[in-house]
Amino acid sequence: MPQLANKTAIVTGASSGIGLSTAKLFAREGANLILSARRSGILDALVAEIEAVGGRAVAVAGDVREEAHAAALVRAAVENFGGLDIAFNNAGSNGEMGPTPEISLAGWNETLAVNLTGAFLGAKHQIPAMLARGGGSLIFTSSFVGHTAGFPGVAAYAASKAGLIGLTRALAVEFGPQGVRVNALLPGGTDTPLAEAWVATPEALSFVEGLHGLKRRARPEEIARSALYLASDASSFTTGIALLADGGISINRT
Repeated sequence: MPQLANKTAIVTGASSGIGLSTAKLFAREGANLILSARRSGILDALVAEIEAVGGRAVAVAGDVREEAHAAALVRAAVENFGGLDIAFNNAGSNGEMGPTPEISLAGWNETLAVNLTGAFLGAKHQIPAMLARGGGSLIFTSSFVGHTAGFPGVAAYAASKAGLIGLTRALAVEFGPQGVRVNALLPGGTDTPLAEAWVATPEALSFVEGLHGLKRRARPEEIARSALYLASDASSFTTGIALLADGGISINRT
């Protein structure tokens, strides 16, 4: 039996990287999908790919910074599939990077708007739909950056991703009694388009890989499998956690 059979899931940031791999995995595991990203053409192609192998998916292009988009995703889940069971709030941005005194206020606000406020807006609309189903699984893509490790030049990114862990814990205890589980997924370095800013040279790539206990970066599909665990009933007694899928970067000292 597929792990997500008869479940409906929202996946944001579904056009590339971890979101794309997770959308495909969730579809293979039987989920009905509402797919979000800003690039409508890529989303439409993904829907066609999923439907070609018997899956069910709907594309809703938009910007996670806009509350109307968060509402539209939930509305699409209800109208197309009768409700919502899972939300993988994965869309994110590196934001403005560089020495902290040189970061603009606009850059700071933009990073928090995408990474933290966008996740809040998603949850704000997703939770009532999950409550109507008797429960569900809400997942945020956070990071080990700002949680178990600090790096120079990424203050806005670190603050926004750490903020997601606080949001996770607050929502987990607020809605746990009503059957909604809330968890944060913390990938290590992952081979995605978003990560290219961190590994712009062969030397930088070697350095980043060496930070991990496994001495390599993750493939997006590896992180997707951790998202599947949090989305599925395999994690039915798991809530409020910051799940490190980081290849040992948080504990490595070699």
